[in-house]
Amino acid sequence: MDEHIIEALGKTRIKIQNGKICEIGEPEIEYCPLFHKHKGIEKLTKEAVQENIEFRIEDFGMCTPQRQIKMKDFLNFGISEILSTLLKENLIDCVIMVCEGCGTVIIDNPETAQGVGGRVSGLVKTTPIPEIIENIGTDKVLDPENARINQIQGIEKAIKMGYKNIAVTIAGYLDTTRIEKEYPEINIYKFAVHTSKLEKEEAEKIVETCDVITACASKNIREICEKQAIYKVGEEIPIYAMTNTGELFLKLRLEKIGGPKPPKENPKYPDPLI
Repeated sequence: MDEHIIEALGKTRIKIQNGKICEIGEPEIEYCPLFHKHKGIEKLTKEAVQENIEFRIEDFGMCTPQRQIKMKDFLNFGISEILSTLLKENLIDCVIMVCEGCGTVIIDNPETAQGVGGRVSGLVKTTPIPEIIENIGTDKVLDPENARINQIQGIEKAIKMGYKNIAVTIAGYLDTTRIEKEYPEINIYKFAVHTSKLEKEEAEKIVETCDVITACASKNIREICEKQAIYKVGEEIPIYAMTNTGELFLKLRLEKIGGPKPPKENPKYPDPLI
């Protein structure tokens, strides 16, 4: 029996087995402006979360052998859209991501980066689904037998495959110091995702070490980044650049979509921030 645990839609913990929801918790966030705008969800309830997850399973095969892994842009400005753009423009060679049914994966195709990262966030645990592994490419899956999630080992595998400019998505602090010392010719760009409910100490470490950070509903990330970020895009769920390279990445994506939009008069924020 395959089993997948994700945190989604207000950091709700959801367990899926064999394509069916078998456990679902209570949302920790009541309101998300993204889901309100794109799905019409005014309040994140257990029932609303279940309906959305069932839609994802039916629509693109989330957590099933029917999983569609390629996708065009979903948002104007999200982490997967930025990464997809960087791959298209050859600013990065690959991105280390996490995909249900595979665990840590190495992606060098822009539409696959969007399809993997733009459709499922907050993957906590997963088990192998051979059909998804085959679609991604067995050689690009860190551990096809166990679908292990380990972003450090994913970076190391990418280096052995010959990639030199490597982006990596992280949910929590990731220390790449050893790799950077061992391979000084390799560039590693860190993108922090799924940041809601980070403790202050970990948020501070992420701010110190990442190039790009999405705020999600994180109270601590917002408070720190509003003071320290070099550049910011968006207001309701901002994405912050913490390095000059991160700023370049964000501005490139803005250029591709026709520049920044004017700020909203009455922005709505996730509620509560946690």
